[in-house]
Amino acid sequence: MAHQVRKIGLSLGADVCWPLCYEGLMDKLALSIPWQGDTVGIAVDRVTIEPFDLRQGCRYDVVLDRLTHWYHLSREWIKKAILMDDLYVLNNPWAVQSMEKHTSYAAMMRLGMPVPETWLLPPKQYEPLPDLPITLKRYAKLFDLPSVAKKLGYPLFMKPYDGGGWKGVSRIDDEQRLKKSYEESGKFVMHLQKAVDPFDSFVRCIGFGPQTYLVRYDPEVPLHDRYTMDRNFLTPEEDLLLREQTLTINSFFGWDFNSCESLRLAGVGSWHPIDFANACPDSQVTSLHMHFPWLVKAKLRWSIFCAVTKRPFRKTLDWQPFFDIAATDAPYREKLTAYANIARARFDVDRFVEFCETHLGHLDEVAWEFFGTAQAKDAVRQKVAALYPAHEIEPFTELFWSRVQHWRGSDEAKGGRIV
Repeated sequence: MAHQVRKIGLSLGADVCWPLCYEGLMDKLALSIPWQGDTVGIAVDRVTIEPFDLRQGCRYDVVLDRLTHWYHLSREWIKKAILMDDLYVLNNPWAVQSMEKHTSYAAMMRLGMPVPETWLLPPKQYEPLPDLPITLKRYAKLFDLPSVAKKLGYPLFMKPYDGGGWKGVSRIDDEQRLKKSYEESGKFVMHLQKAVDPFDSFVRCIGFGPQTYLVRYDPEVPLHDRYTMDRNFLTPEEDLLLREQTLTINSFFGWDFNSCESLRLAGVGSWHPIDFANACPDSQVTSLHMHFPWLVKAKLRWSIFCAVTKRPFRKTLDWQPFFDIAATDAPYREKLTAYANIARARFDVDRFVEFCETHLGHLDEVAWEFFGTAQAKDAVRQKVAALYPAHEIEPFTELFWSRVQHWRGSDEAKGGRIV
């Protein structure tokens, strides 16, 4: 029986807290997994930025990528490693590069998801390219923006078709605000979307591989309180719907890690996905707080599973099975379950659960102990120090640490569902 070592690389930008906790927990797990006649350990290090030969080999089996949605050199290195070395990457760089909010809206509308009515608007301003004047003169059609808004009905949201992090998002309640927001949008290409109004619940579903986690979200409060500490706020039917919706979206676009936002229309009870192209979602303790340990454990489980089993990376996206279901006369809820079953198969749910139960059964206990240590608290403090002024570092460190300890006192910390 030979001993092999799989290598996991962390491709990072400004991330601080979760990589420290991921690395600390991996050390404490001290894995030596029997696999196909050998034993397999895991080594973790951080991917560096440097020139590379297109023919040089890749030393990683899996890379958790938090950088290449905006840093092009690392993205091109990852694409090279997938094509030439069969690297497994979270997330698919081609999907992240090309599948912005507009694409995700269109695709999920075709699958029947109740995405609010949405229009795409020409930009208010343009880059002064040589062919622009004649193109606009010949083909740009004058349009009446208030009439578009009237067709949709107020209130509305205007937001960049490819934006993120609430950048450029404005709520529009009347024509005056509509015109002002459009004037201020500059060169952005904007969506104009019917608001889900009034809504009585806002939920984010985080998906990591086949693992899903639901959080009630409050966009009206400061960032550190937006992920509420509420639990058991959904009916079993709602819980399953939002999880299956997330699995469907993630597997459709080849995203192992994504966050999906949905609103429940008050008085009706229907759920409407509003923002679900978040393939580099928030992973920081300064916003996730008590939910942070779940995310770190989810990252560990899925990346270890992919590395040890040498899970093949899906280089191309096959949408036709989803479209075949969409074309049937089945009710939408039945279609969603059928979509989610495709996702479960693509995410190897049964094999993953068996792997975790067999080889990672001690993760819950190790994580519970780790998130009570000075090492974990220092990771929290380092992230707070990176974001907050000096006089707020200690109070906010204590706030987030107390919420992590609240998690340690909950039933969730003891284990429970894997997917």
